[in-house]
Amino acid sequence: MRLVVKVGSSTLTHSTGMLNIRLVEKLCKVLSDIKNSGHDVVLVSSGAVAMGVGKLNLRERPSDTQTKQAAAAVGQCELMYTYDKLFGEFNHNVAQILLTGNDISGANRKNIENTLNRLLELGAMPIINENDTVSTAELEALNVLGDNDTLAAIVAVFVKADMLVLLSDIDGMYTADPRSNPDAKLIHRIHSLTAEILQSAGGSGTSQGTGGMVTKLNAAKIACGKGIDMVIANGDRPENLYDILDGKEVGTYFEGDKNE
Repeated sequence: MRLVVKVGSSTLTHSTGMLNIRLVEKLCKVLSDIKNSGHDVVLVSSGAVAMGVGKLNLRERPSDTQTKQAAAAVGQCELMYTYDKLFGEFNHNVAQILLTGNDISGANRKNIENTLNRLLELGAMPIINENDTVSTAELEALNVLGDNDTLAAIVAVFVKADMLVLLSDIDGMYTADPRSNPDAKLIHRIHSLTAEILQSAGGSGTSQGTGGMVTKLNAAKIACGKGIDMVIANGDRPENLYDILDGKEVGTYFEGDKNE
């Protein structure tokens, strides 16, 4: 199976913005084991700005674009250093790819596809993030890429993935916002993205991230429309990835359109 996994800032970092070392180590161990079992893995990782905030000892996530970009530049170094070190312990090579909306929609698209697929052929694990240092789409909440959920879905299409897994700080999609409605129930399986489902999404997530259910449903629309299955699951337990690959009921499963 070819698997694309997206992990969000709120999963990778503590509320302080500093790296959640125990969780990241566990995530890298699980992904390495999945690769060892014969699967191809692409990781789409947020966290550059959040880690930069912690690295620069800023009190909170900055509100101005220039400081966010500076934090992203510092944090991306820390992020890739960490991934290279941890995956290297399990004898896996990683490759950094930073993308912008112009890259994905322009003439470079084919080059990106070729590079990603060649890296997978060579056994390396591509680690992808939006290039926040030069692109302000995510930082200013514009709709070019705008978030790594959408980026992950686009990457899944590029590499012809079998499945996209979005690891977040929620268990999946609910009938209502579980943070404000105690009667909200987890939806385990969605066969098709109806207008009612698309309209049911709430706002953005935590202060460390930019995504919310709206962006995740947009990702589902992109991926499922190309026949790719998608799962939203809680990133607090990276071991959930084993159960997802085994077909067990974890989070919310979106069925890809197999007529595509």
